[in-house]
Amino acid sequence: MLEFGMLLIMVTALVGWLVIYLRGRRGVEPAQAETGSLYLTGVSPRPDATGEQFVTITGNLTGPSVPGTVVYGRFVWDTNAWPSIGDYLTVVYPSGKPDRFQVTDPGGRPDLGS
Repeated sequence: MLEFGMLLIMVTALVGWLVIYLRGRRGVEPAQAETGSLYLTGVSPRPDATGEQFVTITGNLTGPSVPGTVVYGRFVWDTNAWPSIGDYLTVVYPSGKPDRFQVTDPGGRPDLGS
């Protein structure tokens, strides 16, 4: 009976490893990115320090599949180009997931993530 149990465990482990291996080789199709605009309704205060600093922004994101969703995020931003309430920013996000948006040009630089 012990041999049967060990054989069952080994076969289960082999099947699990095989599923993980094949799933990794096929890969997952990346979600289609959508472009939208973010109207800023809140911005953290500009720090006294110069250079790149963290900013927290909140606003209303609209896009092709999003009629209007309130989102927020934290980004690295150049203090010389600090955002203001009322600004419009261009953003990209996975289709149907506006809360995972990324600003396309924060502070005049390439995206640094949210």
